[in-house]
Amino acid sequence: MGDYTLKTRSHYWQLLPYLRPQRVTIGQALACTVGFVAVWPLLAWLAGRIAAYVGQGNVDAIAQVAGFAALIFLGQKLAQYGQDTLMAKAALSITLDLRKNVYAHLQTLSLDYFETTRTGDLSYRLTEDIDRIGEVVNKFFHQFLPSVLQLIAVFAYVVYLNWQLTLGIVLIAPLMGLLIGWFGERMRQFSRRSQNRVSDLSALLIEVFSGIRLVQAFAAEDYTLERFSQEAEHNRNAKYAAERLKAIQFPVVGFLEAMCLLLVFLLGGWQIAQGNLTGSEFVSYGAAVAMLIDPIAIVTSNYNEFKQGEASVDRIFELFAIVPTVIEKEGAMILPPVTGKVEYRQISFAYTQAQENLERAGFDETLSSIAKDQDAPWHVSTGKTPWVLKDLSFLAQPGDAIALVGASGAGKTTLVNLLPRFYDPQAGEILIDGINIRDVTLKSLRRQIGIVPQETTLFSGTIAQNIAFGQKDFDLEAVQDAAKIANAHQFIIQFSQGYHTWVGERGINLSGGQRQRIAIARAVLLNPSILILDEATSALDSESEALVQEALERIMKERTVFIIAHRLTTVRRADRILVMEQGQIIESGTHAELLEREGRYARFYAQQFT
Repeated sequence: MGDYTLKTRSHYWQLLPYLRPQRVTIGQALACTVGFVAVWPLLAWLAGRIAAYVGQGNVDAIAQVAGFAALIFLGQKLAQYGQDTLMAKAALSITLDLRKNVYAHLQTLSLDYFETTRTGDLSYRLTEDIDRIGEVVNKFFHQFLPSVLQLIAVFAYVVYLNWQLTLGIVLIAPLMGLLIGWFGERMRQFSRRSQNRVSDLSALLIEVFSGIRLVQAFAAEDYTLERFSQEAEHNRNAKYAAERLKAIQFPVVGFLEAMCLLLVFLLGGWQIAQGNLTGSEFVSYGAAVAMLIDPIAIVTSNYNEFKQGEASVDRIFELFAIVPTVIEKEGAMILPPVTGKVEYRQISFAYTQAQENLERAGFDETLSSIAKDQDAPWHVSTGKTPWVLKDLSFLAQPGDAIALVGASGAGKTTLVNLLPRFYDPQAGEILIDGINIRDVTLKSLRRQIGIVPQETTLFSGTIAQNIAFGQKDFDLEAVQDAAKIANAHQFIIQFSQGYHTWVGERGINLSGGQRQRIAIARAVLLNPSILILDEATSALDSESEALVQEALERIMKERTVFIIAHRLTTVRRADRILVMEQGQIIESGTHAELLEREGRYARFYAQQFT
């Protein structure tokens, strides 16, 4: 998974908190298991009795024993049904709880984690890995534990019948145990490797399909096909190594089982000759030994699967070990409705965590290239902190429109990303209405900050659901009012389903201008006191830009607004323009004031309009 993976060894005991809520269901299943297992020695004994009656030709006795055996079989199968259904119910509930908890934990992680983590890997962990854990839990109680109990019960019975004969069989058991343990550990290693390869393949597919337009635009189909082929080949090789190990294991264990059975016949004949065993007892003994073969095979197979599942447990609990870099203060207060006064006090910030993430991910080449690029937003250096923002201070009064201008890498986006606490600065503090944002809950802080980004993210659902994103129950009339303010109502009602029109994945069936106006409507419905416009019109054509700009001007009224824009036409009417360079504010003033100074802003303006 890369950056945040912690190389810690995990064990199944970590699943205990998820087993406890299901203890009643598991207890009922175990009661059925005990009934299921207790029947086996009795069936072995009945096999011996039937053999004796067959030798005597006693048909009535055979019929009576057969009828009794049929009732026992029926009871056993009913117990097996109860065991299987109850354990399936418990295992699925455990899987559901684990999946919800992992997803909830991921939601608490900071933005920097997701910026350096592959989406495909997370998707695989939340689906395939957790499903595998559920299967392991189910098989442990459904197959493994009944098989172990069956081995114990039947083994106790054969010891009771003839301990000398059983002693010969026991001599082979340690060898089988050592072999099964060795195969299981190797299987765990191969399984971990295979799961990582599947994650790599999944990540590549998401990356390529989400950027398929770029792939086709650059005629890079052959290039991506080669990358896919390499990952698919690695995946095949990893899976083949695991399957080859299985192919070796089962013949070896099966051969030992066959040798054990031959030994039973050899020693059994000797015990009968010695008068220590009767013919009917030997039949019972043979039936009991036959009852040991399937559980041994099941235990062997399950042990391999448990080792494969252990790799999945490792990968899941690695996620729980990740701690967010932005942590809500214990006892944090709820931010009351604010007027929008924002103050940055001596803020210094560096992406130190991102560097550590990249290093952990093994991106050595990336780090080297960044180190050489002094114009990058941050660079790796020795003995020098790569500050993105340096001792930066300014005050925005309620209702101010603050424009941030500067070259790429100047720190504009970083500056506004600190306000909703996507990151925390290493020094300084940010206050809203005089309240330190670290003292309030993240949810109450972010509920009062609206963001209209350059790239609008839409989710599968209706247009109304996208505008009211984050609200379970919303007022459709309020959604329509927000859309009207955002200049989105007219194009929405032209769809046959109107506000109930289904939006495709990432809103691909809408134009850029339409997606951006939905994003504005989303911000309007939130009714924030503070608004961040991050290059909100840079990717639009002139007609769409005019509609979006008109909508932005409406929602900017009576709000504190931070505007990031490379097109200076969008910032000319700002109350104050902050010109940034290398993480510092080098100029501040209105559009007219900055032009008069003939400084950096004036040069930017001249470059765009001359």
